[in-house]
Amino acid sequence: MTDAPRRAAAIALAALSLPVAAQAQGAPPPAGAPVTWTATLRTRAESWDWFDSTAAGRYAFLGAQARLGLAQQRPRLGWRVELEAPLLAGLPEDATRPAPQGQLGLGPSYYAANDAKRSVASVFLKQAFLRLGARPGAHGHALRLGRMEFAEGAEVTPANATLAAVKRDRIAQRLVGPFGFSHVGRAFDGAHYSWDGGRTNVTATAFRPGEGVFQVDGWGSLDYDLGYAAVTRQLGAARVPGEARLFALYSADHRALGKVDNRPAAQRGADLGDIRIATVGAHYLRVLATRAGAFDATLWGAGQSGDWGALAHRAWAGAAEAGWQPALLPKLRPWIRAGYFRSSGDGDAGDTRHGTFYQVLPTPRVYARTPFYNLMNSEDLFASVLLRPGTRWTLRADARRLRLAEAADLWYAGGGPFEKTTAGYAGRPSNGGVAGRAGSRALAAMADLGAEFRWTPRVTVTAYSGHAAGGTVAENIYPGSERLRLTYLELELRR
Repeated sequence: MTDAPRRAAAIALAALSLPVAAQAQGAPPPAGAPVTWTATLRTRAESWDWFDSTAAGRYAFLGAQARLGLAQQRPRLGWRVELEAPLLAGLPEDATRPAPQGQLGLGPSYYAANDAKRSVASVFLKQAFLRLGARPGAHGHALRLGRMEFAEGAEVTPANATLAAVKRDRIAQRLVGPFGFSHVGRAFDGAHYSWDGGRTNVTATAFRPGEGVFQVDGWGSLDYDLGYAAVTRQLGAARVPGEARLFALYSADHRALGKVDNRPAAQRGADLGDIRIATVGAHYLRVLATRAGAFDATLWGAGQSGDWGALAHRAWAGAAEAGWQPALLPKLRPWIRAGYFRSSGDGDAGDTRHGTFYQVLPTPRVYARTPFYNLMNSEDLFASVLLRPGTRWTLRADARRLRLAEAADLWYAGGGPFEKTTAGYAGRPSNGGVAGRAGSRALAAMADLGAEFRWTPRVTVTAYSGHAAGGTVAENIYPGSERLRLTYLELELRR
């Protein structure tokens, strides 16, 4: 057995043995605390047509993920153990091009991360943790120890449905998340503390991220330290509810790898120093109920300081959004939203400062529904319309203009480290490395449409199609091509 399975087995053994030890010390299980089980199966067929003008960028593949969990929730003690079995079939073997073109979509990302296999499957320990203290959702102190999923910004679910939806879709997982869109996902090994006092929540965590995301072997963990603390406060009354959060995040990537930034390749490849970054930020949400419908406003921002290998790191990011759910058309329950996001880029590859905002370990697809970009060196102006006819259907359409914040920096994609030997982020120069072509900020204009149908409470079908017309940045790198398309059909079964 290798070191990674030994570590995971130790986590599972500790999580399962602690409840037994607690009971042996005189804490008999109360009545009405049965062991429950959950199971999910999600399958998704993806079709990609990348900016690349050749056939290599056009492919389809199938991904599936099965999860089976056991749990017990007592008033002051609980535990959960869950296994996951991911499967990938029909991955493209020729969808990677020399730099700067790189991997043509997520298909080659899965292929490269799994030893160049077109079809691959695995079984690994997804979660195994012990909870001491208050039940989930109850007031009081609680401590979880072991392996678990985590999404920053989602520590509290507000009672107001609009606030809860805005947090889920526009706040949570911007910087740290389980990458649930991928066919493997990510978990975290460590400790999670929370105190809930009703209107105030305090959360603190100390983690190491597990492997996974594109790699089906999720047993191991990374040499990467992650600490997070947040105070979240519910504001206002029932007619004007709101929420505010202050948070601090520390990330330290100790893996001796070359950096992904805008320095010359030889220089960044030789920089094997740690990436140590402190992030401090806040969000503010507000909802106003009127006769014309509910209005909501969202503000989010973060600043960063630290070390990017041999460089000093200073960066920032911010978002402002607003939404309106008009009282008109009650059978469709429309929700109109618009917003603007911008993060800092690095304007000078030759100085001693790294200025590109670092997204840490996010779930990028929440904010990049066709995930060919992320929130690093990024400017995103968008509008969206959500329709909710009846109780089974949810339809969403988005339109956005995507630009780089700094033309001298890179076009970044990816969601952070997921294996020991790769950075987890990819970067392409804005001018594509083509002699005589100036750098540009225009990345793409994008439109997409998604439909979710809840067939039964346990069966959901989702269809999605996203289309991007490449701007100067994409055209310089992929000459002769003007568009990108992602289409998928997904089925999820839950028990």
